[in-house]
Amino acid sequence: MPETVFEVDTEAPPDEQPDPIVNRWHPDVPPVASIDPGEKVRIECMDWTGGQVNNDDSANDIRDMALDPNHHLSGPFEVTGAEPGDILIVDILDLGAFPDHEWGFNAIFDKENGGGFLTDHFPEARKSIWELDGVIASSRHIDDVRFPGCAHPGILGTAPSHELLEEWNERERALIERGPDAETAVNHETREEQPPLALPPESNDVLLGGMDDDDAEEAAEEAARTIPPRENAGNCDIKNLGRGSRVYLPVFVDGANFITGDLHFSQGDGEITFCGAIEMAGWVDLKVDVIKDGMEKMGTDYAMFKPGYMDPDFSDYVVFEGYSVDEDGKQHYKNANVGMRRACLDAIDYMTNFGYSEEQAYMILSTAPVESRIAGIVDLPNTCVTVSLPEEIFDIDINPDILADGDATGDRGGVAKTS
Repeated sequence: MPETVFEVDTEAPPDEQPDPIVNRWHPDVPPVASIDPGEKVRIECMDWTGGQVNNDDSANDIRDMALDPNHHLSGPFEVTGAEPGDILIVDILDLGAFPDHEWGFNAIFDKENGGGFLTDHFPEARKSIWELDGVIASSRHIDDVRFPGCAHPGILGTAPSHELLEEWNERERALIERGPDAETAVNHETREEQPPLALPPESNDVLLGGMDDDDAEEAAEEAARTIPPRENAGNCDIKNLGRGSRVYLPVFVDGANFITGDLHFSQGDGEITFCGAIEMAGWVDLKVDVIKDGMEKMGTDYAMFKPGYMDPDFSDYVVFEGYSVDEDGKQHYKNANVGMRRACLDAIDYMTNFGYSEEQAYMILSTAPVESRIAGIVDLPNTCVTVSLPEEIFDIDINPDILADGDATGDRGGVAKTS
């Protein structure tokens, strides 16, 4: 087993961990460990909420969650000899849940606390707990569903330089000041209020690893939230970047100072419920290397990926088409976001034919290895987006032909609600 260079305690809060947790991007956070090129290491990770979710049948913990501290991540890790302009290679060797913590969770956030992709349709907090049995996931809250997961780290990225951090903050502040584009916004006068367009630095609940208190207080005013992906990769949530994958990350500071965490046992493309995968605490084994002057040699200053070969071998799908007309009938111009919403809503509606609640169906799309694609983006005025639901994840037959033969409904249990 590789040497463990970062440890977590699933029974302890974030500020009492064996190694200091980080939840922001900033170039001055000191590394917790050094790793040599070619070295294999094990990194332990809290779940992204820092242990705020319980393995129970109530969604009160989701409704009442403190969001400002998230994500709770492991690192940074210095890679010996890495310099700005290099490319850091990270090979994902293996990952999994802790042996005494073999469960994960998925959740729908309340519209007053985080929301999600379909908040206007699902405004209340809900939760499902998933049992992790080897490579198989199943839930007591969603009957007749069982599938192999595409386990992967949701976040893997390098620290930004001071200049890049300033660029992030400036462009995201400009977006907030500019406001939503009337043509690209999903919400309009008949819907909920437009959600925030970006997440500027927030000095509350900032965790900057082992940084001195005085320095941390100043850095908190400019440290970037870890929620969106950026040039350093970060929160990409790419479900296929699991075992056997290789990640190429640009280096912006001496040592690279890469961070990882937000482990997912499984996820559908889009991670649509926001707490959108089967989130878990666990470990990831990595090997690192450095391409000197890699940005110039490879002609890139952005992240690249080579997925591994561990995806489930599904062959039968029911495919749903979305297009740039929202559910109120309003035409949008080549809007893939609207197309994705339509495809997801149609898939949710379809699964209710088989006895699933809309909340259960929403969570299935977010946790199972569902495939989403932009099928066509050149045809005016609609972009075509597809959502492909694998039939093999169900213990029942969901083939469309069965609906022509009669009633396919049944009791499929229920997700955890708030009290």
